[in-house]
Amino acid sequence: MSVELAFAASDLAQMRFAVSPMWEIGPSFRLLNSRPAHGVHRRWAEQVRPRVVDVGLDRGWLAELIPPTGYVPDFLNPAPPGPAPTLAEELARILATPADRVRRDLDHLRHHQGGLGARLRTLHAEPQARLARVVEEIETYWKVAIAPYWARIRTVLDADVFYRARQVAEYGTARLFNDLHPSSSWGDNALRLARRQRTLSRKTAGAGLLLIPSAFTGPGLRTRVSLPEPPQLAYPARGVGVLWEPRPVTRSAAIAAVLGRSRTVLLTELETPASTTELALRTGLSAGGVSQHLTALRDAGLVSAHRVGRLVLYARTSVAESVLDAALA
Repeated sequence: MSVELAFAASDLAQMRFAVSPMWEIGPSFRLLNSRPAHGVHRRWAEQVRPRVVDVGLDRGWLAELIPPTGYVPDFLNPAPPGPAPTLAEELARILATPADRVRRDLDHLRHHQGGLGARLRTLHAEPQARLARVVEEIETYWKVAIAPYWARIRTVLDADVFYRARQVAEYGTARLFNDLHPSSSWGDNALRLARRQRTLSRKTAGAGLLLIPSAFTGPGLRTRVSLPEPPQLAYPARGVGVLWEPRPVTRSAAIAAVLGRSRTVLLTELETPASTTELALRTGLSAGGVSQHLTALRDAGLVSAHRVGRLVLYARTSVAESVLDAALA
């Protein structure tokens, strides 16, 4: 089955791109529950899965809201209000979801899954009271699974948007849609999506179109259709295949001349986000020394810290990534 979304001139005028944290959370959580994990994301999954289990996310609200296959409640993916909303902005929109909308989505999930778990039955009964618990859990998942890697993920997503926008500028909308995904094509003022089960039409969706590149949503396309919002189309971003590949720093001596050897070693080791203890074991530095160096790197904007309970994960920032990219040039 294929579906078709018609476009008027006004719809094309309202078409836009957005980078959405929530469109990474749902697909990535589902991917963690697949065994084995998709080959592209295996390194990420092996690092993140133990943390998710440690904080109990494998048996919480998200585990019931995001089943291994099939429908995910639409209220988890509100239309991004701008090109790059923060997670806080998207969570605020989830909290503001009308109760009848939450219940309608949960009824749809019940239809697909044959029932609702205990938590989702309470969410159905008291949406406004329970949504705060859902949002709390999303924030925890973000801290352990996505935030430490966000600088790297965001680089890939922004590069994809730049590439697609340039396509439109140089060749027009038809080239964009025909190159977006093997199942998408453009003709006769309509976007056609092959092998789709869900209805996608102007009768069920608002004007325009939101195109959302995603690191985790592949290999297929995902859609969200809800009046009066524009239809959302999440597609696999270009460059995801090399997202987790380690990058050798061939000119580390030059960086060490500025930052010092120990801090350069730590930056290099943070190819994978890690705790102070892990970094001490990897580098042979004392835990106290690692902590002091990380504080200096964080004050300089080269490292970010992400706390969940007692666990603190350190990760390179986009500034650090730029420094290392320059060293590779």
